[in-house]
Amino acid sequence: MVVVASRTSAEAADVPPPLLPGGHFAENVRRLFANPDAHFARGLLNSVLVSGCVALGTVLLGSLAGFAFAKLRFRGRDALLLTVLATMMVPVQTGVVPLYLIMLRLHWQDGLQAVTVPFLVTGFGVFLMRQAARDVPDALIEAARVDGCTTLGVYRHVVLPVLRPAAGVLGLLTFAQTWNDFLWPLVVLSPDDPTVQLSLNNLATAYYNDYALMFAGASVAVLPPLALFAVLGPRIVRAVLSGAVKG
Repeated sequence: MVVVASRTSAEAADVPPPLLPGGHFAENVRRLFANPDAHFARGLLNSVLVSGCVALGTVLLGSLAGFAFAKLRFRGRDALLLTVLATMMVPVQTGVVPLYLIMLRLHWQDGLQAVTVPFLVTGFGVFLMRQAARDVPDALIEAARVDGCTTLGVYRHVVLPVLRPAAGVLGLLTFAQTWNDFLWPLVVLSPDDPTVQLSLNNLATAYYNDYALMFAGASVAVLPPLALFAVLGPRIVRAVLSGAVKG
């Protein structure tokens, strides 16, 4: 990808193909951001906003629901958990049409809220947080309640520190999945206000594919997820190795 992104399209089609980067990467990136059909800068910004909001929402709502399913007792808990898990078995493609109809009723089509709000909580996120919350000792929760903690206080001061490693993993996976999502943004967003994957798709035309430009866009598009993994990955590993429950 980097080799083709740093060469001209003519060089990318050479036989045998080039194996070393060339000197056209900066020029290709300049053409990428200047392309009037791709709206690449806007696509990058939209993807950062959407992926960040979805990742934060999934971690927050998933950890709250996971804590409730793991440590709180309420009527219908098991049946509701099975319902949440059942949503993981439904292919995403089968929900595109009804979800789009809901967006039309809410007048959210062509807006970023259409690719953000429906995915703020997922069955996988709830299940992962529930499994992590089960490791919290009941005695620790009871001690917090004796000290006067409310349910939200127990979640904040006792459960959330234990969930940080799993929450970090969930946030990274959710960010990457949302960043790479293509089908739903293609259905609901306008070509003039795309995410980064739609911007890459707009670089292809029916008559000519500028492969150097497309691979330059792909090279730039992978930088934000890579930076996030580079920053948060070691912290998650240290958190897992150091243990969660501390006196």
